[in-house]
Amino acid sequence: MSAYIIRRLWQMLPTMLGVVLLVFFIFNWVGGDPAYVLAGKISNQEQIDNIRRQLGVDQPYWVQLGIFLKQIVTADFGASWSTNERVSHILLTRLGPSLTVLVPLTILATLISIGLALAVAYVRGSFTDRMVMIVCTVGLSISILVYIIVFQYVFAYKLGWFPVQGWGDSFIQNLFVYASLPILIGLVVSIAPNLRLYRTFFLDEINQDYVRTARAKGVSENRIMWIHVLRNASIPIITFLMAELPGLLLGSFLIERFFSIPGIGREVILAVERSDFPVIKAITVYVAFATIATNLLADLTYKAVDPRVQLK
Repeated sequence: MSAYIIRRLWQMLPTMLGVVLLVFFIFNWVGGDPAYVLAGKISNQEQIDNIRRQLGVDQPYWVQLGIFLKQIVTADFGASWSTNERVSHILLTRLGPSLTVLVPLTILATLISIGLALAVAYVRGSFTDRMVMIVCTVGLSISILVYIIVFQYVFAYKLGWFPVQGWGDSFIQNLFVYASLPILIGLVVSIAPNLRLYRTFFLDEINQDYVRTARAKGVSENRIMWIHVLRNASIPIITFLMAELPGLLLGSFLIERFFSIPGIGREVILAVERSDFPVIKAITVYVAFATIATNLLADLTYKAVDPRVQLK
């Protein structure tokens, strides 16, 4: 196990280097000169040259690449161009609110989707199965913007069950007051696609030979579904979850924007609007690293769930 982990960590280096080179290329050749962005429309050449010198973009490209690599290794991407706040502090303070929403949302959505998918697979081909699939299809056809607007109007404005917007300093208050409605919306949006996908995984396992053998031996249908089918279908479910985790931080920008949650997703939108390159570059690199790390975590989870999996 340890040899496999070390080998995988070593294999991450070329991938991360490729990501770093791609990000460097995009922001240095395609993104334009940051000095003109910071100088504004009313500026002279002396101001632009001074800004270029301060940012280090007047150096040769190989020197700039070295500076970028040093920033990644030291986790110090400098200060935000818009607020002059340290990028590291921005990420640390924005990560907590995002996780406050996304961790409970991911856990609840996964458990509910798995339970419903198993129940639907249990009555596969029935009227209930067809109706659930129709409801899921309708749910998938509705934009998340519609859910946000309707839920804010009905549950927050009309009924007053939740605050429309806001965020505080208390974790308990944020989780059970301000994050409750965003989590509810996230559940409604994510359960439909997850349920359809997980149901497919379960139906693939139900048709396997070991299920027919278990039935022939007199094993109850409940045990077959909740023990045998669930365990064997957990591999593709884990793959889907691990691949989805890094993108959740950025994919939540609509919810964070509408509910004024100071998270990573909202920070990305603000950074793009302000052309705040240090923040964008830092988030891009960290999301790439998180994607690679979750792939390794997925492989280790496979082994924990199914001992037959060989890590080579």
